Amino acid sequence: MLSASQLLPFLLAVAVIELTPGPNMGYLAVVAGQSGWRAGLTVVAGVTLGLAIYLVASVFGLAEAALRWPWVYETLRWAGVAYMLWLAVDTWRDAADIQGPPPETRSLFLRGLINNLLNPKAAVFYVAVLPGFVRPEAGQPVLQVATLGSLHLVVSVIIHLLIVLMASRASTAMTTEGAVNRSVRRQRLFAVALAAIAIWLAVSSAR
Repeated sequence: MLSASQLLPFLLAVAVIELTPGPNMGYLAVVAGQSGWRAGLTVVAGVTLGLAIYLVASVFGLAEAALRWPWVYETLRWAGVAYMLWLAVDTWRDAADIQGPPPETRSLFLRGLINNLLNPKAAVFYVAVLPGFVRPEAGQPVLQVATLGSLHLVVSVIIHLLIVLMASRASTAMTTEGAVNRSVRRQRLFAVALAAIAIWLAVSSAR
């Protein structure tokens, strides 16, 4: 049974972490602003599955074992940077075909999943942050990890949904129907934003 003295600090820490700008937040805002809230929700589903995978790995001790070797962390970090840069190039290239069909649901889901799996900070959370809230006196540490991790998923979903809705509304308010040139400029701005997120990830997650 988790106590209030254990839960409240954890929920506060999770909220602060999720509200801190990062790859997930940036990509969700870009997709929702570019393709609307439905596309954003699809990415949220992919991101959430990625977090759930890290949670399961944490329960079985796999995440901690993997991050014991620095080269694993660096591989994740640079793969994430490369992936975000690829998304930036792909978004810039697609700006010329702004009137084309919207991205497929499967593609958006997989992008959200891969983006989160290649984010080393997600793994670090379950290795370094979450275990600090496990109390030996409460018993059943595996159950505590599973419970706290599930709460993290709930909080992250709520915050990600808010990001998607705000980005989608802001985009709708700033655009005019039929303004193709403006839409092209906006999509290229999103491409630049993705590149900036990649650079931020490379710098901020360096050990």
